[in-house]
Amino acid sequence: MNELIFFSHLFLVIGLILFALRLGKEALITCFVLQVIIGNLFVIKQITLFGLQITCCDVFIIGSTLVLQFLQEHFGRDLVKKTTWIGFFGMLFFGTMALMHLAYRPSAFDTTHSAFSLILSKSPRILLASFTCYFIVQRLEIFFFGYLRSRFPQGAFIWRSGLSFLPAQALDTILFTYLALWGILQNLGSIMLVSFVIKILIFAIISPFTLLSKKIVRA
Repeated sequence: MNELIFFSHLFLVIGLILFALRLGKEALITCFVLQVIIGNLFVIKQITLFGLQITCCDVFIIGSTLVLQFLQEHFGRDLVKKTTWIGFFGMLFFGTMALMHLAYRPSAFDTTHSAFSLILSKSPRILLASFTCYFIVQRLEIFFFGYLRSRFPQGAFIWRSGLSFLPAQALDTILFTYLALWGILQNLGSIMLVSFVIKILIFAIISPFTLLSKKIVRA
């Protein structure tokens, strides 16, 4: 059942990203920020996928990376840098508001505070880890993607995307797992390995759809 949900989830995210691209750069930026926040919120849930342990956020991580690559390919590197900082602001705003929400003392009739506390109390650490990883990894990936684009302007988008994606996501998986999930989740080694393999699988599935991006922008 999880496998069916996973592929449905993946194709839904792909479709929404392409629709955001059709709407324009503002929609893509919004899509990026939402995926960054949602991914950091959902990462603490573990699931079994293909018989292996994994977290629920990998689709959003790859989705947000794809958005940045679309922005760089069609709208320029400066907008990608600005979008990354907007994403940081979104995470900071969400993390701060989560702490403020938990600071309120619940009434005797409230039944939701314990659930909010269980989920949101881990948000500051996860968001801080995400800040660190995004600052390092996204800068690396943006630079490498831009370098490949300048050196090989006639090269296929998929080729540039893949070469910049693999080393960046390997580093991101290692850094984020240890900084954000150490002591929270179990089987971190398995989660890291499976997460990276799943990211490669997601990227392989997404890649053919990137060919549509130029047609969508031209339309």
